Amino acid sequence: MVSPLNFVSLLVLVNSACFVDSQLAQKESPIINTKLDKRKKILTWNSRRNVTQQECIIDIPFEDPIRPTVEVSDDNSYACTFVNHLVHRGANLTVNVTADGQVYQEFLTIPNPGKEGSGGTNLSCLIYNIRFMNCSWMPGPAAPADVSYHLYMWASLHGNVSECSWYILDSTGTRVGCHFENLDEPHNTDNYFFLLNGTSNETAIQFLDSIPFVGKDIEKYNPPANVSVTYNVSYYIIRWDNPKIRFHLSHHILCYEVDVQRKGSVSKGEPVFQRGEDENKYLLPGATVTGEHTLRVRVRHAYRTIWSDWSAACSFGETPGNACGP
Repeated sequence: MVSPLNFVSLLVLVNSACFVDSQLAQKESPIINTKLDKRKKILTWNSRRNVTQQECIIDIPFEDPIRPTVEVSDDNSYACTFVNHLVHRGANLTVNVTADGQVYQEFLTIPNPGKEGSGGTNLSCLIYNIRFMNCSWMPGPAAPADVSYHLYMWASLHGNVSECSWYILDSTGTRVGCHFENLDEPHNTDNYFFLLNGTSNETAIQFLDSIPFVGKDIEKYNPPANVSVTYNVSYYIIRWDNPKIRFHLSHHILCYEVDVQRKGSVSKGEPVFQRGEDENKYLLPGATVTGEHTLRVRVRHAYRTIWSDWSAACSFGETPGNACGP
């Protein structure tokens, strides 16, 4: 039988043990299951108990600290993304949370091991012919002769990652580009994400990341179709059709360049620029056309710099009233 004194002592011991366990639990960091997807630039973690504040900080050389918004889920999971920042120079990540009035931290690093200057440079991509895309890069200045670059692409933040299946080689056999066939069905919100790394028998190769390419910004349009010239005694009437484009955009946002040149002339005619909000028509006074002329038209987005190729040359004016077109 336990005496009253011993029973009280037992209660004290039990309560003390519970208090110690509670103190230990409070001192233990609530941050668990920290995971970093270096390729997609997503940092995730869980909390073992309720927290009142949370933030993540990304420190990148030569940049001010970045504090992306923390996404909070109902299951006490947290995530922050930093896809619009380059980390191939390395980065330090910090998670700060506040629980029970105390601040807890966890630190992670994104290194870029490998020989300095071995990674690819100047990655760029271009969509053309509605459904094709080509990407290109330059070998790093310190890349070994046997370097083999590998390009990975995914079309949305949480999309599947796939490696290029059709590499483009330079004269030495080094991979310097990639051709993508049959892109998925387009959406005006399409972004394209890339990571370029490499392998070599001589040394580790540094990776190159990029800011997402906005699909609408990297499309090279097809040339204007059905370019034609007709004559109505007073004017040569130049017409053309809008190009087929990958993304759904108002034709008002297009800009055309109409180029008319007299064959054999030393002087060059001034180009004519016309916005898509106007009718796809240009009037050339018949009196100004003496001798054979050539016509071609090209197009671009009004706020972009990527011109289409020129349309096929169309000849007219060899004889008065002579016209051309489909």
